[in-house]
Amino acid sequence: MTQPATAKKSVQLSGVVVAESAVSSIDPDAGILMYRGYDIAELAEHATYEDTAYLLLHGELPTDEERGAFAAALADRELPAAAAELIDRSAGSAAPMDMLRTVASTLSFGAEGQGATDRDAGVAAAQCLIARLPTAIARHHRRRLGLEPIAPDRDLGYAENFLAMLSGSPASERAARIFDIAMILHAEHEMNASTFTARVVAGTGADLTSAVVAAIAALSGPLHGGANAAAMELFERWGSAEATGDEVRAMLARKEKLYGFGHPLYRAYDPRATILKRFSEELSADGGEPNWFAITDAAERTVFQEKGLFPNVDLYSASVYRYLGVPTDLFTPVFAASRTAGWAAHVLEQHSDNKIIRPSATYVGEPRRSYPQ
Repeated sequence: MTQPATAKKSVQLSGVVVAESAVSSIDPDAGILMYRGYDIAELAEHATYEDTAYLLLHGELPTDEERGAFAAALADRELPAAAAELIDRSAGSAAPMDMLRTVASTLSFGAEGQGATDRDAGVAAAQCLIARLPTAIARHHRRRLGLEPIAPDRDLGYAENFLAMLSGSPASERAARIFDIAMILHAEHEMNASTFTARVVAGTGADLTSAVVAAIAALSGPLHGGANAAAMELFERWGSAEATGDEVRAMLARKEKLYGFGHPLYRAYDPRATILKRFSEELSADGGEPNWFAITDAAERTVFQEKGLFPNVDLYSASVYRYLGVPTDLFTPVFAASRTAGWAAHVLEQHSDNKIIRPSATYVGEPRRSYPQ
């Protein structure tokens, strides 16, 4: 069968509008990202990740009463026994993103309203995932190192608690705040590949947890959420700021993929990269070699000189996460934990006026032919 003449053909759906959404918006020419009408730079300066997650889920910043209730819900961070046992059994063999995808599924086992798609059930599932995925990441990391997991602390903020569970030591106030802001910056980004995946799954009538599990799978690829880890691996290979320029030019000459540069939407500097670059430079002042900020900055300057490309969020998030003590293969799971709020907001929106998402394809195969006799 041939494609209907009225269907719109595109490369990778670039520029094709697939939904109306009130969750976030991007001005690609000015380099502005807004969540529910709030500029990401203002949220990074004034909000917490908890406030940002509430904003994404509910459309407004919380009142003091709502903030307290939401914080209490997100403080319920203990994993169910089934999830904890799964992590403990598989820690030596499961890659972090494989673990996270599987554990996210287990968090719906036996939940009230399991499989439901009404708003109350969706919000409850979202709160459960936002609260507990960081616990799963930290537990898996410590178990694979042969260490005892650190129990979550209800009295600590979201970011501070995660860093403490991961390292076993209290995080400094500054480190916790930088990590909190990094999570805000990763919380939502319009109709990216994983968010589109979540909305496609939700469009079939599947519940929020199912949609988030699918989004985690979509995020895992190096062309999406895995780009920050891939960028860090490049920095490690280059080894120094002095070597970076020549290394970058050689990769460009060989037409090899450079992670952390360019974006399908932004024609200006990614506003998230602007903020993370400042933090990377600040953290680099504490010393240590290699100087990850210097390497990243050298790569940015070289790529702009050679190709005119700006960095995206992945370039500087890599060095920030490394300075904060997050292992490279946990960069993408941390991204997933941050983005869960945005995915959930889109799933709630999809469920509120649901229609199945069913695009078409242009057939380019063999014409009709007879079966051989």
